[in-house]
Amino acid sequence: MTLDELKRLDPNKIGSWPILPKLGVLLLLLLALVFASYWFDWQDQIAEIDSAKAKEEQLRTSFLAKKKQAVALPAYRKQLADIESQFGALLKQLPGKSEMDALLTDINQAGLGRGLQFELFRPAAQEVRRDFYAELPITVRVTGNYHDIGAFASDIGRLSRIVTLNDIGLTSGKDGLSLDATAKTFRYLDESEISAQKKATKPGAKK
Repeated sequence: MTLDELKRLDPNKIGSWPILPKLGVLLLLLLALVFASYWFDWQDQIAEIDSAKAKEEQLRTSFLAKKKQAVALPAYRKQLADIESQFGALLKQLPGKSEMDALLTDINQAGLGRGLQFELFRPAAQEVRRDFYAELPITVRVTGNYHDIGAFASDIGRLSRIVTLNDIGLTSGKDGLSLDATAKTFRYLDESEISAQKKATKPGAKK
């Protein structure tokens, strides 16, 4: 169909047009309708759909992370129970305030049992307090032969309560070897002591 024939078509008599012009007009109307629908309605819906998809992905990621945590929760609980059990076992190795005298006696007996001579056994005048325990340094000097001093150090390490030997020094003299050391014993603080310590360390606490 030529351009002149298209110009002669009467817009008021579309029904009498040839098939090709009719199809062309219908196609233009369809495109205009699609564009108008997109411009006035569909683009907002598409934006909402994209936002919903992004939110769905975010929720899916969050769900998978929480699912992983939920699956691992029994293992975490068991690990926490094991840690608490180990901590309790270690705590039992720290004597209470009433047991400190017995522990000092055990240290003394460990030396005497090996035939050592105590020249000095002096507990510190004041404990050094930590978060939940206190340590008591004891300055000791014992005299004896090499093997007995070694056995004494080994016996200290095997006591049922925790005792450590620090700042060890050996000197020889006319009576044999002398061991100078700081034996540290530890005890746990009771609830009242821990509470008092927390109050003392709070900002603005009265000293």
